[in-house]
Amino acid sequence: MPNGGAGKSTIRRVWMLPVVVGAAGLAFGSISAAASPPERKGAPILPDHILVTKSVFHTDPNITAGVTQLPPGCGGTGDPCGTAVTSGDYPYVFNNDTVDGFFGVTSPISLEEINHAGHVIRTIDVPDGPGGMVTSFSSKSELSLNLSTGGNYVTFMGYAAGPAQSDVSNGSTPGDIDPTDGDGATAYRVVGQLDAHGRFHFTETNAYSGDNGRGAILNEAGGVIYATGNAGNGSNPEPKGVVMGAGAQLIQPSTQPESAQTPGQPQPVGSFNVNQLGYPLDKSAKDDNFRGMTVSGNVLYYTKGSGGNGIDTVYFVDPTGTSCPAGGVGLPASGATLPTTSTLTFQANLDGKKPDPGIVPENMCILKGFPTTLASHATDASDYPFGIWFASPTVAYVADEGAGDNTFDSTSNTYTAAAASTTAGLQKWVYDSTAGQWNLAYTLQNGLDLGRPYTVAGYPTGLNDGPGGTKLPWAPATGGLRNITGRVNPNGTATVWATTSTVSGSGDQGADPDKVVSIKDALGATALPSSESFRTLRDAANATIYRGVAFTPGTSPDPSRGRLPDDGDTVADVAGARPF
Repeated sequence: MPNGGAGKSTIRRVWMLPVVVGAAGLAFGSISAAASPPERKGAPILPDHILVTKSVFHTDPNITAGVTQLPPGCGGTGDPCGTAVTSGDYPYVFNNDTVDGFFGVTSPISLEEINHAGHVIRTIDVPDGPGGMVTSFSSKSELSLNLSTGGNYVTFMGYAAGPAQSDVSNGSTPGDIDPTDGDGATAYRVVGQLDAHGRFHFTETNAYSGDNGRGAILNEAGGVIYATGNAGNGSNPEPKGVVMGAGAQLIQPSTQPESAQTPGQPQPVGSFNVNQLGYPLDKSAKDDNFRGMTVSGNVLYYTKGSGGNGIDTVYFVDPTGTSCPAGGVGLPASGATLPTTSTLTFQANLDGKKPDPGIVPENMCILKGFPTTLASHATDASDYPFGIWFASPTVAYVADEGAGDNTFDSTSNTYTAAAASTTAGLQKWVYDSTAGQWNLAYTLQNGLDLGRPYTVAGYPTGLNDGPGGTKLPWAPATGGLRNITGRVNPNGTATVWATTSTVSGSGDQGADPDKVVSIKDALGATALPSSESFRTLRDAANATIYRGVAFTPGTSPDPSRGRLPDDGDTVADVAGARPF
């Protein structure tokens, strides 16, 4: 399991439950020593610092080239096996994608606490055995981090499984088995929750069967968890459990250890369908293939940026039913409140003409001004939104990860589509009160070196031309940004922290070593400032992926929260940053 390394404080195997979620929030009772794993007290986590989710790959001993049959449990009717073309060594293991379209390997999760300059304060290892959770190493859309509505917790999503298990991310959840899913793995999806004392709690769910949960936000006052993700990996029409377990979910936090939890059926909190814009019905659950999410002004926002169905854009949940009565596009109602219950139900056939199951009512809208073009028409120049952060009611930053096109030109030594993108990076959107819509002001890219390959110590060089290889360079390049968080500074700037996306010739771009970056932007600027540039806070490291970024628990969720630790702070400058 990854550790903090020399000079870093590390919290390891912390199994305590949070006792109270805010003064008006949700209370969790303690569990008996016999029912819970051993407890170990962690040091307090410092407020107003940054947490980053990461995972370090360890060789999978269960995969042998020319022997191992993939995916696990294959061989049934209509479920042929493929033979592994490479062993479990990183990064060659991901060339097994060529024989197993579900391929992925679970790995441990850790959280790095860093200051604003990127200095590591400590590394917190998330329990990965029974009663803990793991991530799927190559699933690039996982492990976003979100501060709770009251600022007392951060939450993230993974799987109730152990490390070095194949294809968990495309398998069914135990309570919603999809018989048409060719991946035989099963595992509950899990919401992980960390408090300011370094204590973890986990809630299992049957949502996101066949795919992955990507992020979660705890509504402390409402006592519910909002989640985002994708579901379904089999044939159409999709089963009820898959349709109900996709997209925007409402999850009830559990007070029990994982071994005692019995998750019920998923409950969606929001649903969107392209028929709201007059487009023909498509695969309804995939219209709700959401990635990023945030809460701002008591409104729940989601983004979609992948897949061939639906619309890649920014959405919001409309509990009032008044924000987009026609056309599927609108603005949140004044005085909106966050939903804490849901009345959404399954409908076996939305239009009465063909089997097309979905969820009613369709209570999500595209935020007015954002794209409304079908994802099936997407190009390299289209928008691929991921993380979103509202600096104010009239300024929003949207991370765009780019198209992922790895077309490579050896003469210029660039991934040409990524290098030419004008939309990938950090998009700044400004609300126009006169027009009543959001407009794209500019996209920040300087310093990202889009499409330009970088070297990583210990990582292969040259072409990926071995078994299952792509014949393209191993070296990754930044393709855009994924998850973000930010704060408003007293001097009128906004600082945004982000994790990068990649393009490469590896077997799975989601397994590429990526980076953590930050940038300061003049909040009031509406034209691209030429002097602004990204700086790298955590450089790419072999066998390491960075995914989510958020402020530490105990930080005020207000984006303008006064003085924070200086960018020049070092580990030695920070009280409490000692080994324990």
